[in-house]
Amino acid sequence: MRRTHEATVDEVTVDGRVFRVVRSHHPSATRTFLLVHGIGMSHRYLRRLHTAFARTDSVVSIDLPGFGGTPKPGADLDVSAMAAAIAGLLDHLRLQDVIAVGHSMGSQWVVELAVQRPDLVSRVVAMGPVADDRHRTAFAQARALALDVFGESPRANWLVLTDYVRCGVPWYLSQLRHMVAYPVEKRARMLTRPLLVLRGARDPIAGLAWCRRLADAASDAAVVEIPGSCHVVQDRAPRAVVGAVEAFLATRARPRSRPATP
Repeated sequence: MRRTHEATVDEVTVDGRVFRVVRSHHPSATRTFLLVHGIGMSHRYLRRLHTAFARTDSVVSIDLPGFGGTPKPGADLDVSAMAAAIAGLLDHLRLQDVIAVGHSMGSQWVVELAVQRPDLVSRVVAMGPVADDRHRTAFAQARALALDVFGESPRANWLVLTDYVRCGVPWYLSQLRHMVAYPVEKRARMLTRPLLVLRGARDPIAGLAWCRRLADAASDAAVVEIPGSCHVVQDRAPRAVVGAVEAFLATRARPRSRPATP
């Protein structure tokens, strides 16, 4: 274990899969946020958001197996299997009722986590969710990502580039195949937890119409836009993201835990 600022960083192995866990414990916190990165990425581009949440709450950011320089798992993991792996990690850490915040493909993983294990999740936040059901091809997603580069800060683009290099092409392409195949809007219909869909107002990947369709699929959901931000909204405007999440949480009381679904 090593300590950075006020966070501890550990590598945790669960069922043979290695996670990196960045954890900030707030002594008076009654809530824990779980931050999950997107395809190709790591906790690094969630660091500003982690710090902002950690001012008042406990926060856990993770690098999933195969991402952020963690060892590649021995077998391919689709969205359902990766969500089950996250559930196993939360069980290992003895965490439940987390507020699960996912960015980009991380939105798929946290939605699926909440569907599979509602006992572990109290509310779900999907930032820049993918993949738009009317542009659900690898080519369309790559084109939107290329457009997004021109709107992001040099810092965000550097974080994305260097994490993509660490991820490697084979694992990225394997996960991309699962990303474009996963019907997140259909799974959102099965959510029993409130859903916040959040996007940067200039995000070419998660368009407003798509975000509204995703929110409409869930039984209890809202859409919020952060002005002036593109896809990596949490790095450019972490305080605005925290404010939007806090406003959403204030309108949704924490549900009581339920037994895990079969």
